[in-house]
Order: sequence, then C-alpha cells, then structure tokens
Amino acid sequence: MGGDSSAGTASGTCLLDSLLDGRDDAPALIADGNTVSRAELRAAAAAAAGGLADLGLARGDVLALWLPNGAAWLQLLFAAARLGLLVVPISTRYKAPEVRHLLEVSRARAMVAPGNFLETDYAAIANGLKAQVPTLELVLQIDDLSAPLPFAASASSSRFAGLASDPLCCFSTSGTTGFPKLAVHDQASIARHAAHVARMQEIRPGDAMLCVLPLFGVFGFHTALAALAGGATCVFMPVFDAAEAARMIARHGITHCNGSDAMFDAVFKIQGADLRSWRRGVFGDFVGLSQQVTQRADQLGIRLAGVYGSSECFALMSLNPAHMPAKRRALAGGIPVDPEIRVRVVDPETDCEKPAGEPGEMHIRGPNLMRGYLNNPEATARAMTADGWFRTGDLGYSEGAGFVYQARMGDSLRLRGFLVSPAEIEACLMQHPAVAGAQVVGVRQPGQGDIAVAWVIATENGTPDEAALLAHCRANMAAYKVPRRVMVIDEFPSINGPNGIKIQKRVLREMGISVIEKG
Repeated sequence: MGGDSSAGTASGTCLLDSLLDGRDDAPALIADGNTVSRAELRAAAAAAAGGLADLGLARGDVLALWLPNGAAWLQLLFAAARLGLLVVPISTRYKAPEVRHLLEVSRARAMVAPGNFLETDYAAIANGLKAQVPTLELVLQIDDLSAPLPFAASASSSRFAGLASDPLCCFSTSGTTGFPKLAVHDQASIARHAAHVARMQEIRPGDAMLCVLPLFGVFGFHTALAALAGGATCVFMPVFDAAEAARMIARHGITHCNGSDAMFDAVFKIQGADLRSWRRGVFGDFVGLSQQVTQRADQLGIRLAGVYGSSECFALMSLNPAHMPAKRRALAGGIPVDPEIRVRVVDPETDCEKPAGEPGEMHIRGPNLMRGYLNNPEATARAMTADGWFRTGDLGYSEGAGFVYQARMGDSLRLRGFLVSPAEIEACLMQHPAVAGAQVVGVRQPGQGDIAVAWVIATENGTPDEAALLAHCRANMAAYKVPRRVMVIDEFPSINGPNGIKIQKRVLREMGISVIEKG
C-alpha cells in the first residue's frame, strides 16, 4: 500500500530510515536538554535492532511501547522497522486494565516501560501484567527518558528482516463504544505520509518542531515523523505546560508546532512570550476556539490551520493551506496532503454520493488507509464498504478540492428531517456579542426526532438572555436549525485527553435530556 513492498533490508537499511537521510550531523531531536543527531539516532536504532534480535524478537512479533515522548521512543520505532516488528503505542494515561486489553488484543511479546514517570513505576505495573498476559515474555525498563537506550554492539544488528510492506505501527481508536481497537499501518504508508505532511506544512532543514503531543497518539506520531522527514528537529515536551512551551519556542527557535485549540490559546495568553520564530502549525478543534486562535495567530504572524485525521486514516490527513483566509483555515478538514487520497461524501442511509456543499458521511480511500483492525476482522469488515472505502462515521461536506469536517455522525442532528451539524448552530451563537463559547447537542425524543439544545458561556462582561439568543438564531438561520433551548453555563464539562482538553458532548447531552424533560 503505497511504496515498493519489496524495498529490502539486506543491505542493513529500511524504508523508514529514509526519513533520516542526509545532514547526519543535524539534530534529529532534543529531549530534556539532550541533543541526538540524525546519525546518532540511526546508529542507536541499529544497535537497538540488534539488541532486540538477541533477545529473540523477530519479524512479525509485537513490541508494546508504554513510554512518554523522548529519544528511546523514536529509537525503538526505527529499530522495529529494521526488524519487521509491529509497534503498539500505549498511552501513559492508561491504567493497568486498559493496558492489559491492548497487550491481549495485540498479543505483544515484549514491552518497554519507564521505571519512573510522573511518580509512577510503569515498569513495575508492566511486570505485574506479564503474569496475566500469556504472550508477554519480556519487559524492558527505561531509566533515562532523554537519551537512546544503550544497547551493546551485536552481530545481530546486521540481520534486518523488515520490509516496506510489513505492519509497523497501530493506533488506538477512541474507544467510545468500549475498549479501543487497534488500526494497523505498514512501514511504506507511514514513511510516505510523513513526507507528504512535511511538504504540506512546509517543513525544511533547519526548522524545529515543538512536539507537545504524545507519540503514542497518531497526531503526535505523525507530527514528529513529518518533522524528521522535512529535515527539522523534534523538540520534545514530556508533559504540556503553556508557560514552558512559550519559553521553549524562544529558546529553541521553534518554527512549527501542532496541537489543539486549547493548547494554542493557553500559549497565546502567556504574558511577554517571544513567539517570533513560530511560523506554522495545525490544530484540532477540541473546545471550540478555532476561529479565536487562528485570528490571534495571524496577528502574531503565525499561520495556523485546522486539520483532519483519525487512527484509521492517519492524523494530518488533510489541512487548509496557509494562503487561505483565517476564517477558512480555522475549519477542520481541508485538502488531502497526498494527491492519491480520495474523500467522498454520501447519504448515510443510502451510500449515494451527495452534491458539493451538502452534508453527509465521509468515506475515505487511499495509501493512508489502515490495513485493518489488528486481530479483529469482523470490525474491519464493518468499517469498509463493498467497493473499498472506509466509513469514517464523520459528518462533512465537499468543497472545491477539499472538504469540511463538521462533527461525528453520533453528534450530528436530524432536525425535522434535515441533517445538521451542531457546529453550524454553535458558530451562529458565537456571533452574538454576549457569547464566548457555544456547544450544541441533540436530544432524541419519541415522535419528534432530535431536539437541539445549546449551552453557552458568557463573555467577560456579557449577560446572555435566552430569549435574545433564540431571536438571534431565528434571524440568522433557517427555522429548523434554531435550538429549542439555550442554557448558560459557567464552563463546559471536559476531559484531559492525549491531544489536550476535549469537551464531553455525552455529559452535555445528558444535561440536555434533563432540560427538555423539565420543559
């Protein structure tokens, strides 16, 4: 899938290594003040490949990485590519039952974990899981997260078996319907996508990417690999902190940073921050601040853009080019980074393609598409159409050469028979001078279908009045889009996820049910 599956390893190289080609002395990464050059990372990966081979790991085996961002993470990824191992990244936020599920689903043979991170002994937990997971034979402990693992020289380092067509990494799905599934991608598609993202984000040799997103998530993973593909330096933050991020941008001359709207908003609020080196970035709209952060960035000379992606189709699958107006760049979606990626929008009930501008379910096909869900053929079959397209479960519409993502289909509304994105109603409410934030959910009622309920946060000096806000909606939207109720709330219920803070629509929906039932 994308690339030459026969790209060999007999010469001691692998396709992923192409991301490190050239400029051997240039820094590949900086972690906790420790700088590792591209040549040093390549050599460390070769040594790790030999060491893992000496421990009995071979092509087709599964290696779990329960690690924060750092040199060892990338070293082990490149080592796995050389050996033909499948890497299973595990969130450092996960607790033992969640980790056990991923180990069991993936049938991991080996696991790498830190002895201490955030005052937790991950290696001790991993060793405890070893007794519970039959396939898990080996747990390796890392004590220094800033430097590559010191594998001894080994004759095994010359015996590489990995192929471009081998599965290399799998990413957890959101798990909204239970434990997460694992979307598998091969080495060729990963290397190809990294190169296309680097081109689309205009990452060049000498640039520096502030890696605030975790490598165990598909967004942070491709942020780092795109930086390497473009010749830039990955500057890692193990844990995001807005003030420290601002200091690191000035200290390291950061040119690129990808993250969430909440992260960027927090950085922009740091008084006296020197952000002059920062010129490009993309973000996920997780808390409804996309327009605000894009406009603020423009004032600072930073070109930010909304983005789209998923575990199944890769993060940074599409983004809005820097030349577009800020209002358009703030939208999620954009133009696919790879010209072979195809997006179609269909009626979710008939699978018939919708005209441009009309919302429907997004289907995707291309070299970025997963090979399937690991050890779950039934789920893979359900996710695919008969003609080979992936059903994203996302609501969007096509526009020009690209598309606009609106919401998860589960969050979309069917109002009086019309399919409506809650983002459209939220944007209308946000135009009112008394509203600083808006979220809209649907409450399903027998005999009526979905009823829209809006929750708003007031501006600093604003006093939103429900009647006035409903009148504002009626004056600016079709009648069927106007919410039944508009409720003022101090803050939206949220959760701190791997890519930053996300609003919990489920909680808002439960609150909306109570509002409608009370009349």
